[in-house]
Amino acid sequence: MLTLSSHQMDSIQTALLLMGVGLPTVFCILFLVIIIAKMLILVVNKYAPEQERKHLSVETGQVISPVKMSAIAAAISVVTQGRGHIEKVEKE
Repeated sequence: MLTLSSHQMDSIQTALLLMGVGLPTVFCILFLVIIIAKMLILVVNKYAPEQERKHLSVETGQVISPVKMSAIAAAISVVTQGRGHIEKVEKE
């Protein structure tokens, strides 16, 4: 049978108290960081207008075919759930 001295019990109680106070504190701070970051994103998106998009073309100067461009745009739209936009298409 395992017996603990009063010093060991005090140490365990202190450790549990610190864990009981520390974990909720960390979760609250992380929650506040997430909320502040989302608010910052909303403010920036509201007051900083998006830049004008240029005509999309391949790096060599050739204009990409409309069929390929629409396929690429559709794939990007599906993957990013409508949030992504194509800015540049480069040929390898």
